[in-house]
Amino acid sequence: MATKGEQFAGLSVAMVTPLKDGAVDYDRMREHIEFQIEAGTTCLCPVGTTGESPTLSHDEHERVISFVCETAAGRIKVMPGTGSNSTAEALRLTKSAEKAGADAALQVAPYYNKPTQQGFYEHFKCLAEQTGLPQCVYNIPGRTGKNIEPETIARLAELENIDLVKEATGSLDQASAIINQTNLTVLSGDDSLTLPLMSVGARGVISVVGNIVPQDMIGLVQAVESQNMEQAQEWHHKLFPLCRDMLGLSTNPIPVKAAMKMLGRDSGELRLPMTPLTAAEETSLRDTLVGYGLL
Repeated sequence: MATKGEQFAGLSVAMVTPLKDGAVDYDRMREHIEFQIEAGTTCLCPVGTTGESPTLSHDEHERVISFVCETAAGRIKVMPGTGSNSTAEALRLTKSAEKAGADAALQVAPYYNKPTQQGFYEHFKCLAEQTGLPQCVYNIPGRTGKNIEPETIARLAELENIDLVKEATGSLDQASAIINQTNLTVLSGDDSLTLPLMSVGARGVISVVGNIVPQDMIGLVQAVESQNMEQAQEWHHKLFPLCRDMLGLSTNPIPVKAAMKMLGRDSGELRLPMTPLTAAEETSLRDTLVGYGLL
């Protein structure tokens, strides 16, 4: 059955932000964009958690969004992270992304200040009503400190521009409740839970490992969509050790940037307070990439 944000079903990739000598490396970013377009990825999600948005300046944040939209040039959808724990700031970033040509906005739940459920509702309602972009509600209580309850998301689903949910609670019950009560397009926010979430009605994933193996993630999503569960399980079990052993090494995006460096696709540079993998962790990561067949 078609869902509200149907055009975003499939693989979205939570893009890293390449850095070189402390600045955004736009040449590398262009390469990343072309790599994803060639792979057949549905949508790019720059300046989210994976894109190190907490340590980008506001000017850099907006410039990255503009650059991705300009480079994509309609060949791939763009859903940048424009969320904040300040509604006014989220609104400013979202309006800027809309002006730059984004196709949707990824709105993380307000973090640290821990709003009430009514506060969540009013925050997302403001963004939906004061901009024209489809909104993806990003629920990740492990980082934000508070869950957006399914009942609140059901209320939000009644608003015209609330089209999607990035579901990163780790709870199949929560995902099932949202899918049961709404026609929102639910996307997995956890690579290793893509198959379980799609089995109850999610329509794809906003992926970190998609930075390095987009075609494999597309294979998994398409197998589920075509109801070939045997093939979907094969993809899941191929991808699972990579998701577990790479992403489990350290806080995202530290391991995926290290992996991209090993694969010759990024400098691997991070901004404090993100710090590089230890030598032992790098050895473990290399073994994981060799085991997967990437090195």
